[in-house]
Amino acid sequence: MPEPKRNPIAPPKGRLRQLRRRMQVWTGRRLPPGIRLLVGLLLIVGGILGFLPVLGFWMIPLGITVAALDIVPLWRWLRRRTR
Repeated sequence: MPEPKRNPIAPPKGRLRQLRRRMQVWTGRRLPPGIRLLVGLLLIVGGILGFLPVLGFWMIPLGITVAALDIVPLWRWLRRRTR
């Protein structure tokens, strides 16, 4: 029985999740909160322009992940303040 052909360029899902998690931890430790939100928004905007050769659609979920590091605490703070 022949083996199914694999795309050598596309990494497996587990590897993508691991890469996303490593990037999230790195940005959480090394970038200040305001800069993280800015970097996340820039990644999302760059992902929207993913049809261009240098940019890619992979930037959208990464940008959401990075921006969420700042947005979630902000939402919690606003909820506590309005109570």
